This record gives sequence, C-alpha cells and structure tokens, in this order.
Amino acid sequence: MTPTHAPALLSAALAAAERGWPVFPLRPGDKRPAGHPERNCPRTGRCADGHRTPEQRATREPGQINQCWQTGPYNVGIATGPAGLLVVDLDIPKDATDTPPPEWDGMNDGLDVFAAVCEGVGERLPTETFTVRTRRGGQHLYFTAPPGTALRGSAGRLGWKVDTRAWGGYVVAAGSIVGGAPYEIIHDAPPAPLPTWLGDLLTPPPAPAPLSAAVIRSRIGRADRYATAALNGEVAKLQAAVTGAQNTTLYNAAYALGRLIAAGTLTEQEVTNTLTEVALAKGLAPSRVAASIRDGIRRSSRNAAGDAA
Repeated sequence: MTPTHAPALLSAALAAAERGWPVFPLRPGDKRPAGHPERNCPRTGRCADGHRTPEQRATREPGQINQCWQTGPYNVGIATGPAGLLVVDLDIPKDATDTPPPEWDGMNDGLDVFAAVCEGVGERLPTETFTVRTRRGGQHLYFTAPPGTALRGSAGRLGWKVDTRAWGGYVVAAGSIVGGAPYEIIHDAPPAPLPTWLGDLLTPPPAPAPLSAAVIRSRIGRADRYATAALNGEVAKLQAAVTGAQNTTLYNAAYALGRLIAAGTLTEQEVTNTLTEVALAKGLAPSRVAASIRDGIRRSSRNAAGDAA
C-alpha cells in the first residue's frame, strides 16, 4: 500500500465515526491492529495504567482520527461492541481443500449456510441492512445489538464459515484495502436491528453442572461395557472440542453412536439427552444441537441398514 491511499483511508475512518462507530487503526494493508500486543506492552504512554486494547482505544473523535490517520495509511477497524453492533461475517472457502463438514455438505460458503440456518428456523434471510463485501468476496451484515445486552462474538456457532463480531472483536471497515483488494459497501442502509431469533441463537444457555461418570452410567442403564466406553469416549471428544469444530464433533459423535443405537445397545433418547447436555454446556445453539444430533443419528442408521441389506 502506498501513501496515496492515506487520504481515502482517513475519509473511511471519519465516515465510520460519523455513523457512530468507534474506530482504531489497523496495520497498513493488513487486518491486524496497529500498535503493540499485550505481551509486548511497555506500560508507558497510553498504557501507563495498563495495556489498552484496540477496543478500548477506539474513538469517534474527529481530531484524534485526523491525527492518527495523517501519520500513515492505516486500514480502519470498527470496534463492534462499543459501536452497538453485531456483525455477521459470511466467509468463503480459502482454497479447494477448505470444504464443508458433513453437516453442511453441499454448501458453498457462509452465505449458503446462513440461508440454511434462516430456513431451518422459518425466517427469511435478513439482508436488508448495511452490508460490506470483504476483499475475498464474503459479506459482513451489520445489525444493531439489542439495548442492554453484551453479546460476544462467535466462531462457527451458527455454522460453517459463519462467524459473528460483537463485544471483544472488530471488523475491517469499508474503504480499507487488504492484499490489494478493497472492502466495499454493497448495501448502504442503516443497520437493521438484530432479529430476535438470531439473538436467541447467539445467546448461550446457562451451563449445566458437569456430567459425572455416575450420571453417565445411570443414563446408559443396561448397556454393555463397550457401549459405555463408546459413549464416554464421544462425550470426552465433545468436551475437548475447540471453538469452530464443536458442531462437527457433535455430528460425528451422533453418527458414531448411531451404530450402537441401531444395534440396540444404546437408545436414541439416552444418546440424545447426553450429547445435548454436553453440547449446551459448550455454548452451542440449541437449534443446531438438535439438528446435528438428529442428522448424525439418522445418517448412521441409514448406513447401518444399508450394510445389513
């Protein structure tokens, strides 16, 4: 990126601030915040009283914005939490090897997945809102967060290639240039209020008490030792699953245990109840939990029947 971009980037920062969205500088030509990370904080200057995160440094004050962006061609970050925004990030695959997990088989990108999520809850795709096309062709859908809430961002909670940005995160603002490609406004309208149904999906339920081995054993009832070990093993995998892989791990667990359901060593109710409790404790959306377990068991049962034929 050359210094000739600096005036346009200053304009982009001021435009975002005029919409009421606090901004902070990103590295020139990059998506990462400018400045030092917490691990290298000198605890001097602006950080004399403790490290200040980009979210804390974000500002809408024109004088500060002018002073900052006149020193270099910084890209523009919007602190979504302080801006009162929740942004749905619909990404696209990075390359040919970036393929959807089984539960999203047939989907091409985050937009397809988000459309399927909307259809699954009987709602239309909420695209009549401020929308930015990302540098690789994905989309950012901007929504105003419900008053009095502090939703956090999420990675994969709604599905493959669908993330959200809220408190604790940020988005790259329109007008920024990353890798030579711009972020561009493709629907310039006021951000719509976050749909209630979408807010519900993004609100993690209260975590139930951790499952004990005794509880798991009691739910298994008369199942043999192999079934007990299998269920315990899938529970352990799900409890250890990292953010972004949890839905896939849940589906795979349901698929694996579906074979034991078909064999009569576990019941569908036992498997569903156990996996549901663990998945909800991980913060997965109830609608996706139910769908992943149901789909995994059904596909496993169909395959088991085909093997027996």
